Amino acid sequence: MRTLRLADLVLFGSLAAFAVSGAAAQEQTQPSSDMPATNSFGRWTTIIDRLDTGQDAHKTCAASTAFVDGNGNAGTLTLAISSGDALPPDAYPAVMITVDNKDLPTGKNIAATFGDPGVKIAVTVFSNVAVNGRPSWTVDNQAKTSLALLRAMRKVTSLDVAFGKQTVASIPMDGFTKAYRNLGSSCGFPTKDVAP
Repeated sequence: MRTLRLADLVLFGSLAAFAVSGAAAQEQTQPSSDMPATNSFGRWTTIIDRLDTGQDAHKTCAASTAFVDGNGNAGTLTLAISSGDALPPDAYPAVMITVDNKDLPTGKNIAATFGDPGVKIAVTVFSNVAVNGRPSWTVDNQAKTSLALLRAMRKVTSLDVAFGKQTVASIPMDGFTKAYRNLGSSCGFPTKDVAP
């Protein structure tokens, strides 16, 4: 399992807030080169942030989409990876769901399913400290399972998510393939195994 750094969680929260606020459906003009670059693809928004410490330079690449669950709670589905981490095909972007639903199960090793009636991917999720005041869950990032989940996200029109027997949401995937390709080209990893 890959552990997320604090900077990754801050980026998740920033991207989630950005996605929920309704980003424009085109590339955003950046005021300076040290500002994150953003792009929108359908319902997905990508953000590429470069960090140069002087000794080490890497990019954090994230994609996020906003959704509303069946109870009217706002949420986001976010992928994130850093060029300083293991990259595909050795490891895949971390997948995190943030939603204003405090009735969903919390803890470790929560059984979850992602997919649609034709494709079901079983994963394990664990709850995190609330991001921007909202509870969040991260998929246990095992390469084989993550690859299957990302492939399912490419194939389905809407991704149905459940924790145990409790429905989380049905999340539209419009723009996912282009957003994933943007992550690959920005952070330097091949995308043909997920989004040919």
